[in-house]
Amino acid sequence: MKELRIRTLAGVFAVAAVLSWAGARLWNSVGTLPSVPLAAPLVLAAIAAILLAIALSLRARLRAQRDRVPGAKGVDPLMAARAVVFGQASALVAALVAGMYGGTAVFLLESLEIPARRDQAIYAGSSVVAGIAVIAAAMFLERVCRLPEDDDDTPGAAPAA
Repeated sequence: MKELRIRTLAGVFAVAAVLSWAGARLWNSVGTLPSVPLAAPLVLAAIAAILLAIALSLRARLRAQRDRVPGAKGVDPLMAARAVVFGQASALVAALVAGMYGGTAVFLLESLEIPARRDQAIYAGSSVVAGIAVIAAAMFLERVCRLPEDDDDTPGAAPAA
């Protein structure tokens, strides 16, 4: 499984932000703007909390397994792989959503004197922060589930039988 790269996430964020900003300008020229739901930052924050809880749980279990604590519950490799896939998918979606709300927030900065638009800008900015929290939690989860490197093997050497 390939590691998730910050460059990829930043690219998704940037493209989504630019397209969202342009879409918001176009939509505003019609006379209205789609609203940013209050639930957006809350849902993203909940996903970040779930990812962090999974990462902390797996880290504790892996540490107990590595230290050979009696009665320690091991980590099923398939469960760890599923957790990493969940984290990677969450990070990609969070980068897309955070970019979308980031572009909207940048557009809304022009009209902060209108109370409704100010509230929308706050919700959009909070969504960006929560999206970044999801990405950070996913990267931490991926780091926790990383397999240790074999120091004995040299690159290009045949695997031991």
